[in-house]
Amino acid sequence: MPTFVLDAGALIAIDRGDRDLMSTLQVAFENGHEVQAPAGAIGQAWRNPNRHALLSRVLKRCDEAPLDGAIARSSGQLCGQTGTSDVIDASVAIAVAAASDEGTLLTSDPGDLRNLLAALHASAEIVKV
Repeated sequence: MPTFVLDAGALIAIDRGDRDLMSTLQVAFENGHEVQAPAGAIGQAWRNPNRHALLSRVLKRCDEAPLDGAIARSSGQLCGQTGTSDVIDASVAIAVAAASDEGTLLTSDPGDLRNLLAALHASAEIVKV
């Protein structure tokens, strides 16, 4: 079963109540798919806990992909390899690449993430939200 990984843009879309994305996630949860929210992406999307009721409910059902020292260093190295500067995007790509089976990346930024995944030789379905 594919693992779904959410970038910050997807988390913001959830927070704004994007119906198509919510429908996709509901089907994923109902079918027992793993849904991951990388910690750095959560940090990019999380601003005011009093206004994130929907996002908070979804995050409770997600697995959080950590952003520890080793992943931070790998993310920085990946940015160096690809000539990019967003270590959080790099950490999202690493989370997708680490998925135990083929990942599905839900993202608002498919171009940059496609390049990062290519550098990791990771195959993933990329879905623009």
